[in-house]
This record gives sequence, C-alpha cells and structure tokens, in this order.
Amino acid sequence: MLKLGDDESHMRSSQNVDDDADVVGFEEDVKMLLRKRIIGGLETRRIVLVKGMSGIGKTTLAREIYNHPTVVERFKRRLWVSNVTHFTIKELLIKLIQQVEDPHPSSSLENMDNQSLRDMLRQHLLGTRYLIVLDDVPKPMYLHSFLRALPREYDGSRLLLTSHTRNMNIDNIDVHHMKPLDSKKSWQLFLKTINHGNKLTGEHKFPMKLEHMGKQMLRKCGGLPLAIKEVGKQLAEKKVSGESEWEQLLESVDFGSTLKLLEPFYHKLDPELESCFLYMSFFKENTTLRAKKLAHIWIAGGVVDSTHRFKSYLNDLVNDSFIEVMDKSTEYRMNVVLHMLSIQKAEEKLGFEILRSNGNNRPSESPRHHRVIICSRDKFNYSTDQDKLLVSLFFHGGGYLDTSPSYWKSFELLKILDLEDFGLKILPETIGTLMELRYLGLRNNYIKELPDSFGCLENLEVLDIAQNFLVEVPDIIWEMRSLHHLYLSDVICRKPSKIDALQLLVTLTYVSVDNWTYELSDLKMLTRLRKLGIEELDGSSDVSKLFVSLALLENLEHLILRGYRFRSMPCLDEIGVLHNLQTLKLDGLLARLPNNVPPNIKSLTLVNSCLDEDPMPLLEKLPELKYLKLRNAYTGQQMVILPEGFPSLEVLCIEELWNLRNVQYELGAMCFLEKLEIHDCPCLDTLSDVVERMFWVKEIKMVTTKSIATKARNSDSIYDLTNREYQFMS
Repeated sequence: MLKLGDDESHMRSSQNVDDDADVVGFEEDVKMLLRKRIIGGLETRRIVLVKGMSGIGKTTLAREIYNHPTVVERFKRRLWVSNVTHFTIKELLIKLIQQVEDPHPSSSLENMDNQSLRDMLRQHLLGTRYLIVLDDVPKPMYLHSFLRALPREYDGSRLLLTSHTRNMNIDNIDVHHMKPLDSKKSWQLFLKTINHGNKLTGEHKFPMKLEHMGKQMLRKCGGLPLAIKEVGKQLAEKKVSGESEWEQLLESVDFGSTLKLLEPFYHKLDPELESCFLYMSFFKENTTLRAKKLAHIWIAGGVVDSTHRFKSYLNDLVNDSFIEVMDKSTEYRMNVVLHMLSIQKAEEKLGFEILRSNGNNRPSESPRHHRVIICSRDKFNYSTDQDKLLVSLFFHGGGYLDTSPSYWKSFELLKILDLEDFGLKILPETIGTLMELRYLGLRNNYIKELPDSFGCLENLEVLDIAQNFLVEVPDIIWEMRSLHHLYLSDVICRKPSKIDALQLLVTLTYVSVDNWTYELSDLKMLTRLRKLGIEELDGSSDVSKLFVSLALLENLEHLILRGYRFRSMPCLDEIGVLHNLQTLKLDGLLARLPNNVPPNIKSLTLVNSCLDEDPMPLLEKLPELKYLKLRNAYTGQQMVILPEGFPSLEVLCIEELWNLRNVQYELGAMCFLEKLEIHDCPCLDTLSDVVERMFWVKEIKMVTTKSIATKARNSDSIYDLTNREYQFMS
C-alpha cells in the first residue's frame, strides 16, 4: 500500500482556491515540459531542472506537472520533497523512503547509514517508472550522492528539480528557464486573485474603468506571480466602495510584504556577491545595463578588483537568477521587485539614499556614502551636509545640474559620477575639482564641449562621452595618463589626437580614422590596448596605413570598423595582417567581404553591410569562429552552408535579412551550434526543415511574422526534439 509522506499529503491537500489562482500564465510551460521533457522524449532517465528567481512560480509549475492526469497515469511512483534546501542527504533519503514504504519507524531509518538508505530506496524504485520532484534544491547540493540511490534502467523515469541556480555540476541536465509573466497574464492573475479574495459584488468590485491604472501599478511587480498575488490579496482584504477608493488604494500599494517574502532568496547570496547585488540599486529600475558599465562601476567602487573577477561574479548572479541576460552576455537587467529589494538592503548596509525633486526622498539614517538623485526639469537643491562623505553619485531623470563653483568642491571623496541619459547640455568648469574621481559617465547627453578643467582629473580611469553629437574635446584629454577606458563618438578635436600618450588605455571607442593615422609614432607603447573602435571610414580612407599601424598593437583583440554615414567602406583585404584579432565588427556598406579575414577570429559581427553575394562560403571556412551575427548584412534570397562548414560555431544570429527565403543546410555543418536566433526575416519560412535536421541545437529563438511563428509552433518535428528551448514570437 502506497503511503503518502508529509510533503505529498500537504501537496494533495493544498489544491485550494489560491493554488487555482497560481496557475494563471503557466499553461504553455506545462504543455511544453510535458511534451518535450516529462512524457515525450527518450526512454532514458532524464533530469529536468526548472530554474528561476524566487517567487516566479517554479513550485507551482512543478505541482501542475506532478498532478497532471497524464503524469499520474504514466508514472507508477510519484514522490515529492519540499524545501530540500533544509535537508541533509540522509534526511532527504528518509523522506523519500517514507513515501514508498508501509509505515516504518523513523527511528530505525535514522539509525541506518546513507549507503543502506540508498540501497533501500533503489530496491523500492527498481522495475517501476517513477517521477521524483525535489523542490527548492540549494546550490551546494549533494545530487551526485543522491543519484547513486536511483536505478539506472532506461525506463523513462524522471527527476524534476526546482532551483534558483543552475550550478548543479551534473551532465546532461535539461534546463527550463522560468520567465516573468507578460502584462496580459499578469493582469489575469491579478483579477483572479482579487475575485477569489473579495466576494463582494456591484460597487465593491474592482472597476474596469481603472484597468489602465491597475496595469501601471502591476508593472512594479515585474511579472512575478508572488508579487502579483501579494498585491491582489492586499487589495482584496480592503472593504472598498467606489472608484475613488480603488484609485487611492492603487496609488498606495505597499510592496513591503513581497520584499519580506523574498528575504530568504536574498540570504542565498554568497557573501562576495552581496555587494554586487547592492550596487544594482544605483541604477534605474527595469533598465538594461551594459556589461562594460557594470564592470567599470564595480571596479571603481572597489566591489571587484579585476575584469576577470567581474565576469565570474556576474556569471554567478546570472546562474543564480538574480540578473537576467538580455543580449549575447553584453546586456543585463534586474527584475523590478529584486531592484526594490536591492534598494532596501543598500539603505540598510551601504549608507545609500535617494533624493527626489518631488520631495519624496529616502534619506539614509547611517552616514551617506552613495546617493541617487531623481529629478525633473525643475531646479531643486540636492546638496546636503554630508556631501563630503559621498563615494558615488548617480543622476536619473533629466534637467537642471548645479554649476555653482561651491557645489562641486564639496565632493572630496567622490569616485563615481554617472550622468548618463540625463539630458545634460553644459558641464561646469568646477568638475575638475573632483580629484578622486575614477568613473565619469556622460553618455547620451547634449554636451557640446568638455571644459579644460578635465586635465585636473588625474585619477580618472573611465571617461564615457559617447553619443554626444559633435562634442568638442580639449587637447588636455590626451594628457590624462590614468585613463584605462575612453568612449568617444563624433568628437571634434582642436588639434590632432595624441592617443599614443595614453599608455594605460585598454579600451578606445570611437576615434576617427583620420585622427588615428595622423602622426602616431609611439603605438608600440600602447601595450595594454585590447579593444579599439575606428569610425568614419569611406572609399578615400588610407586603410593600408591603418592596418600597418594596427599591426603594431600586439595585444589588440577586439576591433570595430565603422563606415562614414551611408558611404561605402574601402576594400579591407589587408585586415588579414592582424593575426591576434579575436573579435571583429564591421559596421557599414561593403562591396564584398575581405578575402583575408584574420584566421583566429572567434566572434564576427556584420552590420549594414548589404552584401550582394552570400557571405557563408567565405565565413564557414573560419576555423575558430564561435559567434556570428549578421544584421542587414546580406540582400540575397538564399544562403548555403556546406558540409563541415563552421566547424567551431556555437551561436548564429540572423537579423533584418529582409529578402532571405531559404537557408540550404547540409549535414555535417555547424556540429557545435548551441544557439540559433532569427529576427525580422519575414520571407524565411523554412525554419522547421532546417532545425529538424540540427537536432543538437539547444536553443532556438525566432521573431518573425505571425504566420511563420504559428507554423513553427505547430511543427511536431521541431517540438518532438528534446533538450531544447524555443521562443517563437510574432
């Protein structure tokens, strides 16, 4: 007789009204998981991981799978253990054994050693098809030890794990990434929660006239079911009558209870990652952040000490579901609810404060070391008596910036100043008094001129003035010997640049091809330069001189060449002399690809090339190429990829190839491809035929027309392939 353990009994009895509300938005996840990974697929034992941040619905999804009629019918044994993070391997084995054996004295089980418990569990499972769900698996898990307790027969059994992390160190694990709910599903869950909690009708019911306002409020939930339910329950508990009262409630929703529920998730952070998480509070909510900017600010703030350490910590935050990857590991975003939590914790631990022009401030009770100023176009006084203690200062919003000499002289310890996207027009001369400044972010403003006082910023390591159209740069900038990263674009130099004087430069983007090739005599001194962007290339550019000079940069790994407006770029055949180059981006019209692409290229991006000839015959011969992106790079209708083409390629992104109708793919090509992305190729309707043959590709993402997306979704041949993640969006 099958005995239900405490966990399973709790699960069966927990199918109440609230759980019914939980399942909104997970229908496609349930369908896909059942078809691809639980019911369908190979008869081997498969380990499936449902991954996502706390509160995103991992347990709810696992419960829907566990209780699904087809699962009940297929699996003779179904075992469930909740809160695995709190159990030792011995406690976990005992919990499972208690679910498959007649009443057994727990004391006798506790007296057994782990190997005996493993043998007992294996005997109970032997010869039966089973589904085991381990809910909330921690990071330092003992899975290898646990797996030895499971039979090895190829009977189609499944082990389903839910966790915030994918660092399981297990081979052949299928990962299902949980995504936040979109606005439509968020609204459905919100209404369902309110209607279940509030049984009143008529004037007491939520007025649909306030739907827009309600959806605006829900944006602060970030598509997180936990947050949506908490907000819905909070409103349902109120005895509300009339639109005006509902409107007042929507304006005053408190997210404190939601943040409290996320506290355990925060405490799962490794100690060395906590500061990285807290520093996310400095940025605007729901904003997309460049990896380079994050790295510069974490390094300038002393959170990490090197780019290598930054990459390691960032990957950990991604793997542990604290940060979401947006684009090719170069752009990231934090869920808005987690962002609120980072602000709360930064206020407690960092001496962080937020000042607003509307007076709704969040001053810190501890000494202020970090400040965010959120202001409108109106002038207001954001100076305090603790300016001398500030280490970092961020401006959000836009408008007025205090240019009085006395103001900037008070920031004696300031290391980080970020004014990106602020709408700034004039920089004060007194900016040069910030002697300790390490990072200055001025990207995407309306600045026309940098003051000569920049020369006083002797410790400045990062200067970002990109996307300020035709900004005049003083000569003194070429004497700022501490600069490591300099981001320019469309700048006006009073005299020819003296770039070779900046011997600590690691990054320089972008500099005019004319400025680069004008009397630069000591390029060999730029021994640290890794990334370089050259712009304004056209048919008259002396690329022979350019490539001869670039060949002197022995550590140059990343090169970007950008054409001048709508003019064609020159012939780039001589680029082949750059043997150490690993990343290349060509942005501009090309008559043809260079015949001699550097042989060690690992990443290649072609943007706005508008090539007439298929680029694949040349590119597929690059032996080290791992990443290839083509955006508006080819105007033809067909691409051909031959056998053994792209022997090392892992990621292929195709975007805005408006005429492309067919990709002719031959078996034996792209054997290591892991990810395929296709965006805005409206004539390409043969995807099903291509990816059916590329059965090893793990992730497919396609943004196309509604008809093509529907055809792809309905393709049985695609969805029957396992270990693969799909996104088809119209």
